Amino acid sequence: MIFIYHNPMWSKSRKSVEILKEEKVKFNIIEYLKMSPSVDDLKSLTKKLDLKPIDIIRKKDKLFKELQIDKINENKKILEIIAEHPKLLERPIVVKEEQAIIARPPELIYDFIKVSNI
Repeated sequence: MIFIYHNPMWSKSRKSVEILKEEKVKFNIIEYLKMSPSVDDLKSLTKKLDLKPIDIIRKKDKLFKELQIDKINENKKILEIIAEHPKLLERPIVVKEEQAIIARPPELIYDFIKVSNI
């Protein structure tokens, strides 16, 4: 099963959902702004993405600058901030089992589907 961390307000996220539908892939939507992921969920995501917590944060968001996240060196603290402020989460994130991608651009999903043997 595929999961997509989705924000319906953003075009890249909507496009990602369109691609999954177009490819007839079964998936579940996680509207992370309505149900914020836990620190453990985020830790699991970073592992599946093979990224550090700082790499899954939207650095152009004004909250990133306000909270001075770029000065935080502790991964757990960054995950706690994302859990508290889920709008900082880079999106969309598409997950299948132990693999995940940040679908920016959304067209990356096509290769992800092929590589993941979906």
